[in-house]
Formats: sequence, structure tokens, C-alpha cells
Amino acid sequence: MQKVLGVSGSMRDKGNTEFLTGYALSQFDESRFSSELIPLKDLTIKPCEGCYSCMEAKKCIIDDDDFEFVFNKMAEADGLIIGSPVYFSAVHPQLMSLLDRAGFVRIWSGERFSGKVGGPITVARRAGQNMAFAQLLMWFFINDIIVPGSSYWTISVAGAKAARDAEDDQEAQLHISHFVNNMSKVMTALK
Repeated sequence: MQKVLGVSGSMRDKGNTEFLTGYALSQFDESRFSSELIPLKDLTIKPCEGCYSCMEAKKCIIDDDDFEFVFNKMAEADGLIIGSPVYFSAVHPQLMSLLDRAGFVRIWSGERFSGKVGGPITVARRAGQNMAFAQLLMWFFINDIIVPGSSYWTISVAGAKAARDAEDDQEAQLHISHFVNNMSKVMTALK
């Protein structure tokens, strides 16, 4: 059985990003895929210090946070879905801290993401999803992760005030379901 990991970069409890990342995971056929959702809101991920100690240590030397736990889950997964709320047209800083460190450790430790399949989901109240979406696509690309297409970008317009209105964004759910269907096909073909 192949594993799919979803990481929600939102700090809101059961917010729109967590809902849509969970929704994506729920679309996988449970007889062929196991899934797990990790919300970063309950974890501490410190930013990369740019020290390059990971070159020699072959791991991140910051050891007083939850990075290693999440990185190990990412390394074990066959599929990876990263969900981010959009603040000022960018990925949430806590999530970017995870991705920056994971990218460096992947490079220097030999712990490759090559051949994994995945993609991003971004959520914004009004605009900026595409900028953050592109930022995440570049992270997937440089980490040698295969990103299947969909019928449209896997973005949502949600987040007015504190409402969880992504549940009403049927168009986003349609495109996410299509993306998961393609992701499942690619993962199955690569197995």
C-alpha cells in the first residue's frame, strides 16, 4: 500500500487549508493508498539558519523542534500534498521553514524525494493563490517530485473573516479531486 502525506501549513484549527488538504487525502482509494494529515499548527518548525552544517552532518542540526518528525514522514511517503494559506501572495512562513530545511537536508543527506508524486494546494481570501502556488511548484520541481496536472490550479478562494468557507468552494474541490485522480494514476504506474 502506498503512503500519501498531507501537510497543512495553516495555523488555524480546522481552517480552510486543513479542510482542503484533508479533502484531497479523502479522495484517495483507501484500498490502495494510506494517508496521513500533519497540521503544522500543533508543531514548532524553526527557520533554516543557512549554516550549511547539514552538508557535513547529513541532517539538520537544529534539534529542538519538530522538523525531524515531519521530515521523516515526508521521506517515507510515496505521495506528498502540501497545503498553504496565502498571506500577502506567499506561502505561510512556518511551512516555508519546513520546506527550506527539508530541501537542504534532502540535498546533503542523500535522502531523496526523487520519484515521489505530489503537488500544492493554496487558499486565499481574495487573491495571491497563484504566486504561492508557483512558489510551491518550484519547491516540488527542485526536489525532483513529479507533479501531475489537473483541470485547473488546485487553489481556493476562501477565508472571509474566520469562516471555514472552503467547504462551499465546489470548484476547488472538483479540481482537487481531478488532481488526486491523476496523482493516483501516476503513483500506480510508477509502483
